[in-house]
Amino acid sequence: MGRKNRILVTGAAGYIGSVLVPELLKAGHSVIAIDNFMYNQTSLLDCCHEDRFTIVRGDARDEKLISQFIKGVDYIVPLACFTGAPLCSKDPLGAESTGLAAIKYILRIRNKGQKIIFPTTNSGYGIGQEGIHCDEHTDLKPVSLYGRIKVVAEKAILDSGESITLRLATAFGVSSRMRLDLLVNDFVYRAVNDHFIVLFEEHFKRNYIHVRDVARAFMHAMVRFEEMKNESYNVGLSDANLSKLELCEEIKKQIPEFVFMESEIGEDPDKRNYIVSNEKIEKTGFKPVYSLPFGIAELIKGYRIVQRNQFSNV
Repeated sequence: MGRKNRILVTGAAGYIGSVLVPELLKAGHSVIAIDNFMYNQTSLLDCCHEDRFTIVRGDARDEKLISQFIKGVDYIVPLACFTGAPLCSKDPLGAESTGLAAIKYILRIRNKGQKIIFPTTNSGYGIGQEGIHCDEHTDLKPVSLYGRIKVVAEKAILDSGESITLRLATAFGVSSRMRLDLLVNDFVYRAVNDHFIVLFEEHFKRNYIHVRDVARAFMHAMVRFEEMKNESYNVGLSDANLSKLELCEEIKKQIPEFVFMESEIGEDPDKRNYIVSNEKIEKTGFKPVYSLPFGIAELIKGYRIVQRNQFSNV
């Protein structure tokens, strides 16, 4: 991977961080991981044997804490946020202070040479046009507070320079800080345990990406930083722009007893409906390696361990 860096990761024990931090350490980097462990998770325990790993129990909004640990790092990866529309609606002040105010503080105090790689979301595209792929030039029209916070934070980061933003598709797959509220993870859990689901607005489409490919995208952006910097990139599986109905059909291939029904009554509170082009990041040499069928098989195994719905963020 070349040069070894010192990296500050906030929200490091979350769904993405719990996969990314071990990969950064494996690649020889030094990591300062900050997390408030708000879900009482035990992820990152398997990193404690690493000399290059520093773990800090603290809040990403604690300005004194951030100013202490930001010194001397090469990269800042601000993962800390209230992830997803339901959680942001439940605590809008917490969502904004973590997802926006804390980001603006980092931008104010970082040194000129410190680089930022930031995960935003392709949910910023909101409701797309049928049959037309959203790319990085598509107007952003977020339909949730979560999407709006991410869009504003992304603009602030890109305007500040020395940064890359990754517009992540809906993530799936097993992480040591597991989340069952993500769409693929949720649908597979229901297929394994209930064998049944009722779909609302089943033709709404979105794009998907395995959490390990998300981690790989961060690593890729670090290696290719100079050629990629100061721009945003969609990160998703180009063969997985699927509707909820199509997703269920994929799951049924591995769980034949899974039954899904469409309901004309009721609606999904998450109104996102779009398809996405990932061509821009693919042209830089990044290609996902974990397919949707692989992720479904992985989740089926994972749910032999996870027996109850204890891993949500709402």
